[in-house]
Parts: sequence; C-alpha cells; structure tokens
Amino acid sequence: MFDTLSDRLGAVFTNLRGKGRLSDADIDATAREIRIALLEADVALPVVKEFINSLKERARGEEVSKALNPAQQVIKIVNEELVQILGGETRRLQFAKNPPTVIMLAGLQGAGKTTLAGKLSYWLRQQGHAPLLVACDLQRPNAVNQLQVVGERAGVAVFAPEPGNGVGNPVQVARDSIDFARRAQHDMVIVDTAGRLGIDAEMMQQASDIRDAVQPQEILFVVDAMVGQDAVNTAEAFRDGVGFTGVVLTKLDGDARGGAALSVREITGQPIMFASNGEKQEDFDVFHPDRMASRILGMGDMLTLIETAQQHFDEAEAEKMAAKLASGNQFTLEDFLDQLTAIRRMGPIGNLLGMMPGMGQMKDALAQVDDRDLDRTAAIIRSMTPAERENPKMINGSRRLRIAKGSGMQVSDVNQLVDRFFEARKMMAQMSGMMPGMRKRSATKSSKNKRKGKKGGGRGPTQARMPAGFPGGFPAMGPGGMGGAGGPAGMPQLPAGMELPDITKLNFPKQ
Repeated sequence: MFDTLSDRLGAVFTNLRGKGRLSDADIDATAREIRIALLEADVALPVVKEFINSLKERARGEEVSKALNPAQQVIKIVNEELVQILGGETRRLQFAKNPPTVIMLAGLQGAGKTTLAGKLSYWLRQQGHAPLLVACDLQRPNAVNQLQVVGERAGVAVFAPEPGNGVGNPVQVARDSIDFARRAQHDMVIVDTAGRLGIDAEMMQQASDIRDAVQPQEILFVVDAMVGQDAVNTAEAFRDGVGFTGVVLTKLDGDARGGAALSVREITGQPIMFASNGEKQEDFDVFHPDRMASRILGMGDMLTLIETAQQHFDEAEAEKMAAKLASGNQFTLEDFLDQLTAIRRMGPIGNLLGMMPGMGQMKDALAQVDDRDLDRTAAIIRSMTPAERENPKMINGSRRLRIAKGSGMQVSDVNQLVDRFFEARKMMAQMSGMMPGMRKRSATKSSKNKRKGKKGGGRGPTQARMPAGFPGGFPAMGPGGMGGAGGPAGMPQLPAGMELPDITKLNFPKQ
C-alpha cells in the first residue's frame, strides 16, 4: 500500500546522501519533496504541515549541524517523525479486572468488521483466551450467518439468538451476551455491530446504546485503509458520536495510496492497535508504529519476520537443523523439503523477503517471485525415494527421468534443483559459521551432553534469533526461482543512517 510513498522518499534520501553538509536551501528542498510525497500519498494536510514543520526545526538544529553525516541524521529524523505520527509506542489491549473483557467493533458497512471479528477472535484464541463472538449486526442481510461462518473457521463460539435480516433487538442481544459469556466461562467478548454506507443518526444511536449496555473495555473503530481522506472524516464522526479507544486498519494489502492510515491516529488522537492485510485468519497482527515506519522507509521489518518464523518453526527441530547446517553434508533433500514446507506456511515469499532490510530497493524482483516455484520444488523432492533424498549423488540419468515424470516437470528442472541444492548446502555450511554462536553452541552442547551421559541438553537464555535453518529456504528456490541471488552476499545495504532494531528486547513465549 505504501509503495508509492516509499519510492518517493527513497528518491529524496538518495539525493541527500551525496551531500557532506546541508545548507538551508538543501533542507528546504528536501522538506518540499517530502511534503509532495506525503500529499500524493493522501496524508491529511494538517498532519503534513506538522510533520514538515517538525522536520525543518530539527534539521536546522544541533543534532544535524554537528553530525559527521548530516544527511543520515535527516533520514533518522524522518523515521522518528513517522513513528510519532503512527502512534509512537505499541498499544496493547486493556483487560477487565473481572472477566469477561468486552471489545466492541464499530465502523461503516464494508470496512471489514465481521471478517476482522473472526481474525481478532482467532488471534485471542492463539493467545490462550476463550473468546465469544456476538452477532449484533441484525440489519445487513446474512450478517449473522457470515459471523457464524467466520466463527466456525476461527474455532470460537458465536452468540446469535436472533436471525438478523432486520429481525431482533441488537442492544438486548449485546446485553444478554455478557451473562451468557459468564455462564460459559468466556473471558473475551467481541461485539460485532451494524454499519451503514454513510454516517447517520440511527447508526450512531444504536452504537451508543450497545456501548452503554455492555460497558466495553475497548471500542475499536474499524477503518478501510483504502478509502482515502473520507476515512479521517468518518473517524472524527465516530469519535464525536460514539467514542473509541483504538483504531484497526483493514485491507492494508490493497493498492491505494494509504495516507489515511498515517492520518487517522494524528487527527483522532487514538492509537492504531491492529492491522489486517489479507483474507486468511492469520493475516492479522498488533500494529507496531516503529515497524510500519521502517517498512515505509524501505528498511524492512526483521522483528515481524523473526516472530513469524518462530511461530512456524519448532524449537527442537530448529536445534537439530542447526547441528546439520554446521556439519555441512548432513543436510539432505528431506531436510530441505521440511524447510520449504515451513516457509510456505509463513505466507507469500515476496512478503517475507520484503521484510528484510534493503529489499525495498528490489521491488521489481520481488514482484517476480512466484510461490508456485516452492510447490514445484516440493513436488520434485516428493517424487524421489527416501534413499535419493538422503543421498542426492545417487540420482543418475534414469532416476532423473523417473522423478521428472512423477512430478510433472522436465528433466532439466530436476537437474537444476539437484545442482542448486548442492550449491545451497555448501553456502549454508558457510553461513553457519557466520551465525553468532551456532558452531560453538552445537559443539558445546554435544560435549556437555557426552559428559552428562544425556541425549539432549537444555539451552540457556540467548538473543532472539531466526530459527536455525531458516535462511536455507531462500537460496535455490527451484525452477524459475531466485537461485542464489537472494543470499546475504547480494543483499542490498541498509539505507544510510538507519540501524537494525534491537531484537534482544523481544519477549518471546518460552517453549
């Protein structure tokens, strides 16, 4: 969504990096280009004015004039101001002292409230809660049925005593749902309310009555990030008419300019709490202002990438894979298939690569990445016998012909995969030496376990890291894939002045 804004800002920063000192004229020209970029991205004018004024004031201050590299300091200032516009700090849900915690969803029809209700309930269930969805949208045709389908897909209960389609009292349904949740021991209640195509008094009154009936801890305003400046006007109307404690952005995967997303928080004063960027239940996460600013500036989002990887890679398997990578030739095609499968579960490969620092400069290349390349590679490996996966050197001409026919591919594709596998294995063995502590950890654990007479050993606290073996899935994607070009040696450099986030501050759940 922010590609256009990212491209414009990237061009501005490229011009800055060639300058040793910044004059007032340089600062004014940079501010003018950034102003144009923000306005073209549909950011609200008051937000743009405040952003530019703050940028100019800080750019003319001591932190830039006394810096060894003033251009890098300006880039740093832009990053910090973007983080401030987006909310500054990550805002977490407020829970009730005595369950259930009530979350009310509000917004216009078509913003994606019902779909979001399912995603939020699924996310809460993954966090160990027992959510209940409440069908209070009794006006829109089949809204109740849609919520029931969404709830079934998310694996959570739905309270829907009324059929909807214009029948039933939504305020009474909301009130009754609290008693039902207490009896059924649901600690979270998510109330899906009705919307309209536009702001009207009836909708506002109904939302206010539901709010008064359930006294929610959180009222989340759901806004379609693709609707442009009207999203800001709608947010202001809901803030004044009903009130809300947080904002949820939906459809961030769209191709709109996205400036409204940068404006809502600054205009309404309420934080963006969650973001939704797809149709799947998993396409939903907590909104982190610093990570979003990092993406907009083309610096990637390593923290989200690491968290996503840790969700899909088993810790014990990761340790085993670390040992295999460190040893070199023990890594087999079976292991490679396991890595491909895990990476495939993490989502589109282009999105994952886009989270890596510097990859924003390779958008055209990322657009050419086809997830089906991984599927084709997996099909070729699955057409091999266990012995062939264990020892790819035994795959001769006749075996390659059989594998090609079994997978529906060409012999040249099989040849390519086998050749790239050997190249990737060699590269991963080299990379294992560069990963902090991998060889040392594997050797130390092995020697300790031998002394203790144990098969396994515990692992003390370490710095949060990508699960072992994770980088091995990207090189050698298979026929038509990226080959070895995506490896660290060819990775573009991080934009000047921007440091990687401190991943030691992450709090991952203990395995």
